[in-house]
Amino acid sequence: MAGEMVPKKILKVLQGECFDVPPFWFMRQAGRYLPEYRELRAEKGGFLAMAFDPKAACEITLQPIRRFQMDAAIIFSDILVVPMALGQHLEFVAGEGPKLEALADTQDLCRLSDKHFDVLDPVFEALNLTRAGLKQEGFESTALIGFAGAPWTVATYMIEGGSSKDFYKTRLWSYRDPEGFQALMDMLVETTARYLIKQVEAGAEALQIFDSWSGALDPISFEKWSIAPTKEIIARVKAVHPDVPIIGFPKGAGHNLEKYVCETGIDGVGIDQFTPLDYVSSNIQTKIPVQGNLDPFALLAGGETLDRAAKEVLDSLKGRPFIFNLGHGINKDTPPENVERLVKIIRGESV
Repeated sequence: MAGEMVPKKILKVLQGECFDVPPFWFMRQAGRYLPEYRELRAEKGGFLAMAFDPKAACEITLQPIRRFQMDAAIIFSDILVVPMALGQHLEFVAGEGPKLEALADTQDLCRLSDKHFDVLDPVFEALNLTRAGLKQEGFESTALIGFAGAPWTVATYMIEGGSSKDFYKTRLWSYRDPEGFQALMDMLVETTARYLIKQVEAGAEALQIFDSWSGALDPISFEKWSIAPTKEIIARVKAVHPDVPIIGFPKGAGHNLEKYVCETGIDGVGIDQFTPLDYVSSNIQTKIPVQGNLDPFALLAGGETLDRAAKEVLDSLKGRPFIFNLGHGINKDTPPENVERLVKIIRGESV
């Protein structure tokens, strides 16, 4: 098909190519900062109702592409659908976020089973619809990204029962009962790899693994609970789909970042806003394509603050394979005009 032959800059960067104007997309680019999203949410109900409605998820994925013509669309879903696929109850409580039926210890693992995997079928259908929708709406050069949470990050939610500031229960379990914790991680590796493989079969052209809470790990634990599971997932996915690029995003990795890059087998790495640009340029970008790392609050602030911060990222990371993105997700209070301004800066247009 002719549409399939259109070059996709993000895929080329992940193969090692470099562009004067870098390709871009933004984490949480589909969401509450867009009025069209809020309108659809009011009609459909809660977050999960939209995420598991393939037509709604497709529409939400396409909304920011229509507005800003990004170089990639990332499917509208959540990292916590994997616990659902294992049979763990999940709900999103207004003003509080995700709530899960917390796992207390190894004995609770018997409650989990991959027999619930078909709960993910709507995600695959949404990917299929979105891939077709991008072509139908003239966005043939826009790549479609699928994603999953890394086992460590997903495990924190499963054990804490939701978000946490110190990951007390998870860290304690990993130290007190490493064999039991490993059993949970093995289960998550198996299910996550299967999930990502199916996403590619449904139309995803690249994948991202979010290890949002890797910064909570000490160096030894980081290697065991962040690097090792991610490496195993990537090996399993690549065994089936060797040409599909995978981006790793170990938020808060700090000095563990280089080891993560060298040992996991990722094709590109997402950089958070706390990682110095000179370090990224000298130590990371020489090894692998990088993605990042504008502070979402600079985007929220807008104006000259945004201009300066965005140009610093562009100037620091130009000349080597680079995808412009944020250091984390778009803040829900961000004016869409600020996003439009950032897009112009990336493209070298006047603002």
